[in-house]
Amino acid sequence: MKYIRLLSRLIVGMVFIFSGFVKAVDPLGSAYKFADYFTAFKLGFLEFLALPLGIFLSAFELVLGIILILGYRRKTMFTVLMWFMSFFTLLTFIVALFNPVTDCGCFGDALILTNWHTFFKNVVLMVFVLILYFSRHSETHAVSVIREWMVVGALFVSASLFSFWNYRHLPLIDFRPFDVGTVIREEMEIPDGVPMDEYLTTLIYKNTETGKTTSFTMEDYPKDTLQWEFVNSESKLVKRGYEPPIHDFAIMDVYGDDLVEEILSDGGYSLIMFAYDLAGADKEALIDAGEWSQLEIFASDFSFYAVTAATSADIESISAELALGYQFLAGDEIMIKTIVRSNPGFMLVKNGTILGKWAFRDFPLLEQLDPQWPELIGNASAPLDEETQLLMDAGAFEDFSFDVVEFDHFVPELLLNEGAKKREKGVGLAFILALMTVFLLSGYISPLRV
Repeated sequence: MKYIRLLSRLIVGMVFIFSGFVKAVDPLGSAYKFADYFTAFKLGFLEFLALPLGIFLSAFELVLGIILILGYRRKTMFTVLMWFMSFFTLLTFIVALFNPVTDCGCFGDALILTNWHTFFKNVVLMVFVLILYFSRHSETHAVSVIREWMVVGALFVSASLFSFWNYRHLPLIDFRPFDVGTVIREEMEIPDGVPMDEYLTTLIYKNTETGKTTSFTMEDYPKDTLQWEFVNSESKLVKRGYEPPIHDFAIMDVYGDDLVEEILSDGGYSLIMFAYDLAGADKEALIDAGEWSQLEIFASDFSFYAVTAATSADIESISAELALGYQFLAGDEIMIKTIVRSNPGFMLVKNGTILGKWAFRDFPLLEQLDPQWPELIGNASAPLDEETQLLMDAGAFEDFSFDVVEFDHFVPELLLNEGAKKREKGVGLAFILALMTVFLLSGYISPLRV
């Protein structure tokens, strides 16, 4: 029986470690999912708790998984595990029945499960949880209570800090389809031979003699147009087909034209700033982006785009308040949140390939690339004299551009190195936390006990 308990601990522990880790590297994703649940269950007033809960849940699952495998505080941990799994098994059953949220987010974006798959996964796990719960009184401990709780506390603090670091920057590991190196067009294509969506179409006809309506399929609908009069048709999705990883990438201008094809076909560099919530975006980052937007004047191989899900009224208000000199394009809020976990965030694209992504905290100022550029931009944006203004109004300076620098020569290496440095810092942080954990465990805890 002890080996069955050990196997149960290992299985449940590994699932919790995986679930906790993929949430810890993307706490904003968990926060968005909590917000979806609050909205679905009419608890929108709790939305301010979404991010704290996202960080707490990831740390809780990660630490609980480690503790289960190591076998510390078994009576307490098995009881906590039982209550935790009972609650979420019931919750996932309700969600599967009513489907208020299509994806529970149990494994973040690393593994997408349907609601019924999630429920059945929890049912299977409950078998192992019950084995552990009903054997909790037979477990013994070889290490003092204080030492074990010290390790539990240290692990929880470390996991929380790791999750918070990923919130402040971008996810250390990006499980979403817009990760660095992605060729966007390839991820938007539907391969030949893949299954397509299947719909059941119902045709509704009215009997001209009795006035009653009857439903028919596409195969058996009546051909007698004198006796039957067509009323309506209804189509219902019965089987979902293949959906490309990127299926909702659209950036619209003020005229309603989609600029995605223009961006993906551009052989130069396209810097796109995304701000799903313009009112809540970092104001200093929005202002600093103004210099980047004017870099188009000097570099023929550089384009700047600002994309937001905000309303026109909000855009006008914030642009006037911050004196922003660039125009905003429209993008879907969910799409923007999927592309970059920052508000605002930046993405660099060339030939349809994502070369870099940054949170606003990590994105360099223009002067960090070349101290002379801000001065050049300032001179170019200075008020024109009367004679030059008249020539400008007459169309003498159409397609006006200095084109004195090539973005390709200055920026890519610096930008990519900047992103690499941030990623290396994240890896270093995770490594330090792992060393701290190993040190604590080696000093206080005996080897894995059956």
